[in-house]
Amino acid sequence: MREDGCVAAVLLKSIGASSRPVRPDMARGKVHSLMSTTLKRALLPTEIEDSPAGINNFTIVAATVNGSGSQTANNTLIRALFKMGIPVVGKNIFPSNIQGLPTWFSIRVSKDGFVARRETAEIVVALNRNTAAEDIAGVAPGGVVIYPIEWKLPEDRTDITYYSLPVQQMAKDSGANADMRPYVANMAYVGALVELLGIDVEEIKNALSEHFKGKQGPINLNFGVVQAAIDYVRQNITKRDPFHVQRMNANANKLMINGNSAAALGSCFGGFSVASWYPITPSTSLIDALTDYAKSLRVDPETKRATFAIVQAEDEIAAIGMVVGAGWAGARAMTSTSGPGISLMTEYLGYAYFAEVPAVVWDIQRMGPSTGLPTRVSQGDVIMAYYLGHGDTRQICLLPANMRECFEFGWRSFDLAERLQTPVLVLSDLDLGMNLWMTDPFEYPDQPMDRGKVLSAEDLKRIGSFNRYEDVDGDGIGYRTIPGVEHPNAAYFTRGSGHNKEAQYTERADEWEDNLRRLARKHEYARTLVPQPVVDEMDGAEIGIISYGSNDPGIAEARAMLATRGVKTSYLRIRALPTSVGVNEFVAKYPRLYIVENNFDGQMCRILQSEMPEHAAQMIAITKCDGLPLTGRWIARSIVEQEQ
Repeated sequence: MREDGCVAAVLLKSIGASSRPVRPDMARGKVHSLMSTTLKRALLPTEIEDSPAGINNFTIVAATVNGSGSQTANNTLIRALFKMGIPVVGKNIFPSNIQGLPTWFSIRVSKDGFVARRETAEIVVALNRNTAAEDIAGVAPGGVVIYPIEWKLPEDRTDITYYSLPVQQMAKDSGANADMRPYVANMAYVGALVELLGIDVEEIKNALSEHFKGKQGPINLNFGVVQAAIDYVRQNITKRDPFHVQRMNANANKLMINGNSAAALGSCFGGFSVASWYPITPSTSLIDALTDYAKSLRVDPETKRATFAIVQAEDEIAAIGMVVGAGWAGARAMTSTSGPGISLMTEYLGYAYFAEVPAVVWDIQRMGPSTGLPTRVSQGDVIMAYYLGHGDTRQICLLPANMRECFEFGWRSFDLAERLQTPVLVLSDLDLGMNLWMTDPFEYPDQPMDRGKVLSAEDLKRIGSFNRYEDVDGDGIGYRTIPGVEHPNAAYFTRGSGHNKEAQYTERADEWEDNLRRLARKHEYARTLVPQPVVDEMDGAEIGIISYGSNDPGIAEARAMLATRGVKTSYLRIRALPTSVGVNEFVAKYPRLYIVENNFDGQMCRILQSEMPEHAAQMIAITKCDGLPLTGRWIARSIVEQEQ
């Protein structure tokens, strides 16, 4: 407690935590009245630990060199484990610029089904000489290091187990030419892990067959190295660690996919017909997937002609210009980008907001400010996206947290954009977009396409005329026509400058304010249409947790950690901005609300405080921004620290 009575942020320096309250000053007596009665005694943050590692519960980290072909090995492992029915998730940390820099791929195996990043690394495959010392230092006590025997590393840690393999010799013996040897060398650690952990070798074969699309040459080449490593371990290594995998049945009817592919598939089911884009990490793979899916899903079944256009523009400004133009013309149009691209699109999206043109923008968030770290994750675009534009602007933002929502928001974003006649920004991020996740199968859209208030020639014959920006129904949304409607009263002028309800240019103060009031009504009406929050409440909980997006897996694990120690929490996950009435009701219930975010400034916390100022003092931002997904342990420890 600071001397001035404010609640101070406490930094958990030992684990790199950053926990900054964003709240006004409070009287000391009121602060004391809010202190937790949940904790029976002073629970220390250090008492919160990851679950004990062992059978079907550990993390493998492969530390390799970017561009060395390790993705084939990593994907082979994760798919084999998945097919064994074990809950598993993979996260790739890779450099943004050149081949040859360090890359790390973590595979979390969790019998309990937790898929957040785990802070401890129990098994480290050290294949990058430049980072080997740091990688080995990061192995959890009792863990394992696998490294090339050719390095002759000093095995100077007594609390871990070392296994060495003749990696280079195996690559040479594989028969691969000199250029291919660095790539197939990665299969040595696949084989070693198969034997050491008990991974089903048939599932490795199946994963390789799937990866190489049944091409026997590369399958045989890669599996040859796997088998050589298996044989070497059997003949030369005595297993001295507790880690093992056993078949489970936790993945029945599930599939593995990344969020960018799920979003692309959902967009196809949403009837997209135009996509314009400019390459930027980490969003490019969304358009790549969209192109692949559209070739089979967006083709006329009779003529076999494409019913879509995907255009690579010269820059992000041109890309969004095409999208807005296509949306105005009646197409379901979209783009995909990241933070720097959103910056360049600001003027066009402000225009689309004010002229009321449907458009869909996927923002696959990455680390800023500025160019920042293009291959690291962050939720740093929330405030920018919500208020994007010049003047008084509030955009519709969707916040997917899993693969099913990436798919669902792929089609639902078009319905919202056309119903509300406005841009819809979908804020995914690198963790969701580019990493492999388990998911239940996707559900086909449960409703027909919602084109919104579109007038046909027949409608105009019946009503005679219409005013483009008139609020007839009280929801703030006017009626529109699509170019090409054959009626003399169908046309109107679409302008981003001052306009009245007849779409005529105006500088009259009363007409200008009337227009802004109508747009505000539309924004309020949007609260009833956007995806509603997901709420999980516990009886007797005094602590409320609010979060969104890819933080969800970490919060699920953090709540489990806290519950085992007698700390009850309730949780609300925001799925869209503007927020709905349900968020207000949740906020009003709890004396302390922890807003968990993967950014530095607590951006969602600031939005909530500005929209619910009467509850601002209850809201405490729990934030971290190091480029990595949030872990359950860090979230739980941060909450315990604040509770003290």
